[in-house]
Amino acid sequence: MAQPLRFRYSPQSWSEQRVRQDILQPLRSNIGAQAVSPRFEIGADWTTHRFEMQNGDLALFAHNESEAYWMGNTETPSSLWRTDKFGWDEVPYHVARWAQRELLATLHEEDPWLTDYPYISWFFLPVFMSKDGRESTRAFFREHAAGFPDAGRREATRFFEEFLKTGVFDEYRHVMAGKLGTSNHVDRVRMSATMGEFIAAKILTDAGYDIVPEIEVTTGHSLDFRADDAETNALVEVTRPQPPTNRSAAGPVAAVRDTAETKTNGQLAKHGGGAVLFVDCSSFRDDSWAAVRDERPDVRHRPAVVYRARPDGHVEGYRKGSVPLDLETNDAVEFVD
Repeated sequence: MAQPLRFRYSPQSWSEQRVRQDILQPLRSNIGAQAVSPRFEIGADWTTHRFEMQNGDLALFAHNESEAYWMGNTETPSSLWRTDKFGWDEVPYHVARWAQRELLATLHEEDPWLTDYPYISWFFLPVFMSKDGRESTRAFFREHAAGFPDAGRREATRFFEEFLKTGVFDEYRHVMAGKLGTSNHVDRVRMSATMGEFIAAKILTDAGYDIVPEIEVTTGHSLDFRADDAETNALVEVTRPQPPTNRSAAGPVAAVRDTAETKTNGQLAKHGGGAVLFVDCSSFRDDSWAAVRDERPDVRHRPAVVYRARPDGHVEGYRKGSVPLDLETNDAVEFVD
């Protein structure tokens, strides 16, 4: 499975003749590539190329007298096979900005409805335009409301748009966007679990905490977040039960218990305690969540927060144990316990 889009770097001189011979001709022979005019200017002393394939693939190439950068959701020409890869913030500004503008224009041409969500478009661009995942990741937002049941794509996408606009994850864009995956089919369970981490991050930031994702611990694995403010420093691990209709458990209460137990007996057991378990029931429909909310089942780990978020921003939940986070600040969570 291909990874989220990154740049390949060639520390060599590239002439127009070499571009035609080593890039365009092989791609034309293999997958029907054609060179088209780039849609945007790059500035500085870079020369740019845009290649479009008969199968819908796209590739970009920028070079000056001494180096070059390639990015594409297509096969890589053999002349660039052994080149190093770099992230968006590791390449020259003019190159990154040009590639971003080219890809965003194509994205919005292919999925015009995303034009209304510029931050979502930018943040998930490395997967929205990836080789294997460009159809599935867009479809997850477009057809599955990013994992929210009984919700339309626009209200669900707006929820994440407003959160990402805060810039909380800008520094961690490659890691967090990449979690959505580049599978060529929609894995709603896994993708919804990924968006559960975004929901957890929104809750923590709404409550006034600074967050850092993917915290490595001494057991050799990572927990989802560290949340801290002037008085608090806590580790948070997120799990997201599947809706009862999608699993063998007898009902929503069993779904919550079983999923939390898997996390508790696995990752959290290895950690040795101390982390706050967030159990995100945002995939549950109203009646399923009502059963959990009314019974407030234990989840075999303390401290824990069990909650359900809706696209309008309302989050309802309950606590187990002494949670070292004040999540009632700014109405981040409305607790029913």
